[in-house]
Amino acid sequence: MRLHDMGFTMKKLVIEPLTRAAFEPFGDVIELEGAKQIPINLGTTIRFHDLARIDVEDEGGRALVNLFRGQPRVLPFEVSMLERHPLGSQAFLPLNDRPYLIVVAPAGELDESAIRGFVTRGWQGVNYAKGVWHHPLIALGEVSDFIVVDRGGDGCNLNEVQLDESVWLMD
Repeated sequence: MRLHDMGFTMKKLVIEPLTRAAFEPFGDVIELEGAKQIPINLGTTIRFHDLARIDVEDEGGRALVNLFRGQPRVLPFEVSMLERHPLGSQAFLPLNDRPYLIVVAPAGELDESAIRGFVTRGWQGVNYAKGVWHHPLIALGEVSDFIVVDRGGDGCNLNEVQLDESVWLMD
């Protein structure tokens, strides 16, 4: 028996394709398309320049480079909480060419009506701007690895909130 057959309703989140324009209020999409290209190393290498605004220096913070291994989530998936990092940005660069889901809301006091969902094209990375609400990593299909650049140092750089009403990511 399905939930709606038992009198339950599910608030479904529309999942949009990840584009720079759509994601701009939340940070940066990290991709090669449209990036400034600079030939280096005697022309044997192309540098795709300045792909994201890493912002981690508040209260003496420093950049950390980490590897996150995300376990795959199964759809439908309930989003019941969001987190934010008030002292620094957080960038995710996928090492596997697998789509993953992103759930975000604008920085500031959490407005649950402004929650948005995106699906990547697998190779796209994202950089959440400082203070942007987001759900922890939502890998799909298989275990997925990500290089994560975020903030290390003193100060409280993690706030988590439970949503008043869960939203659901559907197939």
